[in-house]
Amino acid sequence: MDIVTKKQLNILIQLAEADKHFAKVEREMIFKIAKERNFPEDIVSDLIRNPEPVDSLGALSADQKFDYLMSSIELVFIDQNVFESEIIFCKNIAIKLGFKKGVIDYFIENYGTKTRDEFKTVALTNYV
Repeated sequence: MDIVTKKQLNILIQLAEADKHFAKVEREMIFKIAKERNFPEDIVSDLIRNPEPVDSLGALSADQKFDYLMSSIELVFIDQNVFESEIIFCKNIAIKLGFKKGVIDYFIENYGTKTRDEFKTVALTNYV
């Protein structure tokens, strides 16, 4: 089993529940990521029912850390409702990933105006 994908999906599931409303589009995005990575749907369903604690994320590569961060921001915006609880959750994840929490403010302020590569350059240059 792909532990990197499992950790990422677990984080996204908890983020989706941070606003107390697990939207259908959030669920669809999580299952889409799982499918793209050939991750078993039944394990995703189990994680939705019983999310695991978010433990250390330090062993990830820079690319993986950015991917975790970017997918979290995409999930925040996918239902067109950005809640303070989601932003706080993202900032905590950013810190666990080794980023400065200000990276989340930057991503939110610039979402939809920059490419994924531009976000990656800024995140890995200015916020680590």
